[in-house]
Amino acid sequence: MSQVHVLHFLVEAADRRALTRGMQSLAINAARAYHHSHGRGRVSCGKVFAYRYHATQIRTPWHARHALAYVLNNWRRHRLDYGRKSEQLDAYASGASFTGWSRRRVEVPTEHDSPLPVSPPHAHLLRSNWTRYGLIDPFEVPGPAT
Repeated sequence: MSQVHVLHFLVEAADRRALTRGMQSLAINAARAYHHSHGRGRVSCGKVFAYRYHATQIRTPWHARHALAYVLNNWRRHRLDYGRKSEQLDAYASGASFTGWSRRRVEVPTEHDSPLPVSPPHAHLLRSNWTRYGLIDPFEVPGPAT
């Protein structure tokens, strides 16, 4: 049985059609990269993504802040931070490039040579309006208590 991993993204799109096309492109390119890295070249060897994406439109500054905290700190919710240095960020999230942390001293993980690529947001909600609900603590555990 294969392992299941969940990916969380915050993406901006002009409309539903642009989002659909962008997500299709992401899935195709990720599958090609996966197959290529596993020695399968350009030959398709099955689906890489088992499920379609779930999209939720962010409409308020509070929702934007919640979504950012969820994506950046989701590893803490699932307790994947145990055994790590307490000041460290998730090595597989874009937290090293994020400028909205409430604490300036957070340690960038060494699993990557450089921070993961991100594009700066265009919408005011993700660029600055979310900060009225406070900067994000790197130790914040998103979501309801489990």
